[in-house]
Amino acid sequence: MRRPFIAGNWKMNLDRRAARALAQEIAKGLGSVADRDVALFPTFISITDLADALEDSPIKVGGQNLWFEDEGAFTGELSAAILRSAGATHVLVGHSERRHVLGESDDWIAMKVAQALRHGLSPILCVGETLEEREAARTEDVLSRQIRSGLSRVTVDQMPRVTVAYEPVWAIGTGKTATPETANAAHAHVRGEVEARFGKPTAQDLRIQYGGSVKPDNVDALMAMSEIDGALVGGASLKADSFLRLVQFQPLS
Repeated sequence: MRRPFIAGNWKMNLDRRAARALAQEIAKGLGSVADRDVALFPTFISITDLADALEDSPIKVGGQNLWFEDEGAFTGELSAAILRSAGATHVLVGHSERRHVLGESDDWIAMKVAQALRHGLSPILCVGETLEEREAARTEDVLSRQIRSGLSRVTVDQMPRVTVAYEPVWAIGTGKTATPETANAAHAHVRGEVEARFGKPTAQDLRIQYGGSVKPDNVDALMAMSEIDGALVGGASLKADSFLRLVQFQPLS
């Protein structure tokens, strides 16, 4: 049985004071959770604030990006070691906005996943197709390429620390959501790719989040799907009541 994992990606939102206040409100409303994992991904300047504020909470804190070198002349970038020292335990890698807006390549993403693992961070590898790719019936081809490349530098022993997030690009921030059945099929394809590379036990243990306009009114249906193990949430994670509702999902029977 895979333990559900709900993560909030705050993107470029909330200053330090607002981020800390929201994290504390979420922690207060959540209390202790015994059967699911929760993580928040604020802007870099708020990571230490959240790590301190959530020290006695089960909520983990992560970074939204990292660079694949230990140090050097990489203006504006962050190393895995710096993220760790700030209090991060997790990191997003390959988010669609990094791939499509900022031009990150599959090779860079693979190196970032490996670097995160090398320094003790747990990466969430984001994969997903654009609307154009979906309409051209290329969803599975795109997912196969992104999974094979993104995990190409990962060993089977490291895989328990990896999470994958399927985020159909056409559904992010648009209000559109893949149907639970469509999302489930994409997750099953991802799991099949992982099984081909790492074997069935590793694939069955892998948690695959859905990340495309997850909201309180669709989370229960999504989480009822056999291949969906959590959610990577954007806008709905910026308000405590909506994010708590997502964390406290009740799968439809």
